[in-house]
Amino acid sequence: MLHARALPDNPFDGHTLRDVIDRTETLTGCAIERAYVDKGYRGHDAQNPPRVFISGQKRGVFGVIKRELRRRSAIEPIIGHLKTDGHLGRCYLKGRPGDAANVILSAVGHNFRRVLAWLRALWCLILTTLIAPASDCSPLKSVS
Repeated sequence: MLHARALPDNPFDGHTLRDVIDRTETLTGCAIERAYVDKGYRGHDAQNPPRVFISGQKRGVFGVIKRELRRRSAIEPIIGHLKTDGHLGRCYLKGRPGDAANVILSAVGHNFRRVLAWLRALWCLILTTLIAPASDCSPLKSVS
């Protein structure tokens, strides 16, 4: 999860796109080449519209862009997991600062779960690498 922010008063999706792109570019330090969004972002206010692709769009979509646009659907389950596992469905913290804190803490928790899964996989790899040579040196091996 790279960018998470609470937006009070339920703004139109398209009016938030420029701010999200600018903040993400500032956070990462590199320019965003392409943004893939859903149909709620029609009429967006992005500075460079040719690099924003809306799902279901046919014009200008081919090759790598078409493949990446299909990949966008893999993001929706992550948002669903944040709502259920990250407890974003209902916020019990008071006011707008509580809403903002709830979103940030949920994103941090998601990233922390991803880091722990990566460390778990790395630890398993290290253990299998260390155990494999020990099993090759069994004293019952016969030499002919």
